[in-house]
Amino acid sequence: MNDRIESIRHADGVVELQLARADKMNALDPAMFDALIDAGEQLRDDARVRAVVLAGRGKAFCAGLDMQSFQRMEQGAGSGVIGRHAATDLLVRTHGIANAAQQVAMAWREVPVPVIAAVHGVAFGGGLQVALGADIRLVAPDTKLSVMEIKWGLVPDMGGLVLMRELARTDVVRELTFTGRIFSGEEALALGFATRVSADPLADALQMAHEIAQKSPDAIRAGKRLLNAAMAHSAADLLLAESVEQKALIGSANQTEAVRANIERRAPRFEPQP
Repeated sequence: MNDRIESIRHADGVVELQLARADKMNALDPAMFDALIDAGEQLRDDARVRAVVLAGRGKAFCAGLDMQSFQRMEQGAGSGVIGRHAATDLLVRTHGIANAAQQVAMAWREVPVPVIAAVHGVAFGGGLQVALGADIRLVAPDTKLSVMEIKWGLVPDMGGLVLMRELARTDVVRELTFTGRIFSGEEALALGFATRVSADPLADALQMAHEIAQKSPDAIRAGKRLLNAAMAHSAADLLLAESVEQKALIGSANQTEAVRANIERRAPRFEPQP
């Protein structure tokens, strides 16, 4: 990561990521793209991590693509994103099924533990798509959100359509995509884009992350794998995946410790991931 993100590691395996471009409302420039992708890759491979909180410093979560990137677009410089991870051709898959811009949002699905976005201020365009990549979104009621790409003559292209279709009816997704209108955190909850409205999203996200960190890491990771698979597989494939995950968990060290701790009315002592 670079100076665009600060990583704060808590003792119980909770990692707090702070977008640190507060003077620009954490807008996405090439360095921010690189930092988000690098953060996702590092957390994906870190067995010590139990939960992740993604937040923005200053007045906003993320205001979307910065103005200089739009100006580069106007001048014909490809996608406008010239980060280390980007390819000139958006059709090139640089990260599995995704290009670099899409990976900024999709990376949080690849992190094997829950990612909680604490959203305040604004989450516009690409900033909203980054938040949608998280597993859970705690949103301040007065937050302003928008699928804003249409304002710039564009479509959501950072995984937004894949992620939005999980959360809202197709006519809602179409309306927001076609109009680019700004909606509040309260409406985001009603539409399905917010998990919960919170007066203090960061504090509540950290509290939730610490609570998750006390659960069996094996079961948490298995649950996330299944939830990811639920969006991509048939019912038959998902039923089999459930059985595979559950068979591996039953009788394992951390599963038996969870049972023992409940019976003995004490805090569990889970073994770290190998």
